[in-house]
Amino acid sequence: MAYASLPAMFFAHAERWADRPRYRVKRDGVWQEATWAQMAEAVREIGAGLVASGVAAGDRVAIFSSSRPEWMEADLGGYASGAVTVPIYQSSLARECGYILANSGAHVCFVETPTLLGRVREVLQHGFDLDGERVTPELTQIILIDGESDDDDVLTLAALRARGRAALREDAALLDARVAALGRDDLATIVYTSGTTGPPKGVVQTHGNHLAAVEAVAATGLVREGDVDFLFLPFAHSFARMLEYLGLYAGTVTAFATSVDHVAVEITETQPHLIPSVPRIYEKIYARIMNTRETGGAVKAALFDWAFGVGRERSRCQQAGEPMSMVLSLQVELADRLVFARIRQVLGGRMRYLVSGGAPLAQDIMEFFHAAGLLILEGYGLTETTPILTCNRPERFRFGTVGPPIDGVTLAIAPDGEILARGPNVAQGYYRRPEATAEAWNAEGWFHTGDIGEIDADGFLRITDRKKDLIKTSGGKYVAPQNIENLLKTQPHISQAVVIGDRRRYCVALLTLEVEAAEQFARSAGIAYDSPDELRCHPQVVERIDTEVQSVNARLASYESIKYFRILERDFSTETGELTPSLKVKRKVVTERFQRLIDEMY
Repeated sequence: MAYASLPAMFFAHAERWADRPRYRVKRDGVWQEATWAQMAEAVREIGAGLVASGVAAGDRVAIFSSSRPEWMEADLGGYASGAVTVPIYQSSLARECGYILANSGAHVCFVETPTLLGRVREVLQHGFDLDGERVTPELTQIILIDGESDDDDVLTLAALRARGRAALREDAALLDARVAALGRDDLATIVYTSGTTGPPKGVVQTHGNHLAAVEAVAATGLVREGDVDFLFLPFAHSFARMLEYLGLYAGTVTAFATSVDHVAVEITETQPHLIPSVPRIYEKIYARIMNTRETGGAVKAALFDWAFGVGRERSRCQQAGEPMSMVLSLQVELADRLVFARIRQVLGGRMRYLVSGGAPLAQDIMEFFHAAGLLILEGYGLTETTPILTCNRPERFRFGTVGPPIDGVTLAIAPDGEILARGPNVAQGYYRRPEATAEAWNAEGWFHTGDIGEIDADGFLRITDRKKDLIKTSGGKYVAPQNIENLLKTQPHISQAVVIGDRRRYCVALLTLEVEAAEQFARSAGIAYDSPDELRCHPQVVERIDTEVQSVNARLASYESIKYFRILERDFSTETGELTPSLKVKRKVVTERFQRLIDEMY
């Protein structure tokens, strides 16, 4: 059924599945369930509370919080009030938060904790510098999700819901007209890009953009009614938000992780059917498994290698549509019992698909997981495409590609290799940024993605690199750094990699250590150390990293190969500014911060 808006879709499904579980959340160490009816009650109370607080149709309501049930309830409650919601990453610093609040014109902001409230207070009291001008957001109401505050402009979420209940008692149809007035062309949300190349741009996404995306993804058969999906990504990231809207559309049960630190344990506890993730998480899992193989002794390593050899042959048969021989079937059964079942049990034992988005994932890693009986379905899109253009399907996938376009999307490759896109899920521009909009959307309505790619004869899209990231050496050779970086990150002792070489004679790399693997290597090699920082300089560790770099070089053309590398003193993080909240590397920040080391290598 085609719905007119996101809240119309949600309320229809909440009525249909009223007594079924909608989400699970861990409180005081115990997993608790909420039904669709309970979530709908929360959404109505929040929406009515916003209306009673003076929110008018079209007003901006920001959400500054980690992913949790209250985030989705605030989001849908904002829609039900007729407002436009504005997500803010919980990791955002005061200035970043202030920029989004000021640029979007938000008057109301949901804030998760007193700590985040302090960041909002900072920019409200002191403002922040923007292009030489002192700017102060114009919030009139703050809603605190957790904790208490005595400030007059701060209302707790419980108090907002109580205000909404009172308003609904007086007028049970308070929200009906607001929801009925919304159409697919109406603005739903302004989503700010994570800003890898400058200040974030607010992408204007309509209800129709989101609905077109979830309708098309639902048609791929990715999720089934009643599936459990495990969520730990931030809702401020469009990938996570789309998959949650997909869950509302298809009728899944969302298990909310309490934090990224507890993901491994909580996946086992909730036994999900589906996990959406960015590549960094799969890279970490892969590195941990490979490190276990390396440190498990010769016999376990031989068993591991045999099992994955069998698994890769099974994978090849499945991809080619060929039946397995009787001998291979018996080998698969044995490999599964001895090795693969243990790996799948770590992911809860019921996993059907792993979903990857947000950045390219190395083909080697996808093939590795499939050999173990775990299919990673990689898709592609941007915030500007809400946020999907292509995806591999459960029954139609090709490793090394991001799949064919979803229904309704048309792709084209520009003469310079850039991917262009049109479709009902593609947003129409950036908020208050007409020049940036004109640069990204041409007169024919094609959105310029900024990515370089190619489409094969079967319609599968392959991403080769970001247009702005392409390296041209002083010898005139073009190098795609993401491909090299992904290969480097598959090595057991390398965590992050940034390849440098634009207008230089050769390519070099800045690397960070996979600390857990490096420590295990140190113990097995009898290396004494007081802190992990010492390991990056130890000759045996450097030699080990060099061996891994050379194994990657063996797969590259001579002009792509890494001539020198440096191991950095720590890994990249969002807190130190090298990673975006969606865990993509900020190349400009890294190259500026470590310019001295780069210069040494030249």
